[in-house]
Amino acid sequence: MVLLGPTAARADVAATGAAVPDSGGRAGLVALVDLTVRRLALADEVAAAKLADGRPIADPVRERRLLDAVAALAARSGTAPEAGVRFFRAQIEAGKMVQRGLHAHWRAHPELRPRRHPDLAGEVRPRLDRLTPPLLRLLGETEPVRASAGRCWSGLAAARLAVEARTGLDRLHRDALDAALAPLCDPAQADRVT
Repeated sequence: MVLLGPTAARADVAATGAAVPDSGGRAGLVALVDLTVRRLALADEVAAAKLADGRPIADPVRERRLLDAVAALAARSGTAPEAGVRFFRAQIEAGKMVQRGLHAHWRAHPELRPRRHPDLAGEVRPRLDRLTPPLLRLLGETEPVRASAGRCWSGLAAARLAVEARTGLDRLHRDALDAALAPLCDPAQADRVT
């Protein structure tokens, strides 16, 4: 399970108002990584809800609906729809990595299964959906720094260090974060995430 500091304990807190003082700069990458981690943290709750309800981890209908909405929202916000879809496809796959990892862990250690089973449709998905617009905004705002592979990789490494130092991600969530961030500096990487 991911460990979040007190300021990041709820994934939806301040999600729609992430400040980016140097639009397109390294602070934008920190904000983008931070919201990505917040989205991954919600995968724990998705996993708990799906385990309790006996639902499969993959939900192709929901995934397609999200990617269609992302393409439309990206186009309206001035971000290339392909970039938005590529990034969110990676988010979906990263979330499923967390869910699969947690389900395997809970099957191996039933005593560690969550006692609380959140309402997926009424509670968790709305929180995930609230993260979509600011993630897309930050994706667009960071395009200038992401356009240069060298600047992108160094900025992304610094952003990850800053966010990981605050959040205390475990191995499962760090691996999922790798998958979630793969398309940022090298869009071709997104095709290899799964």
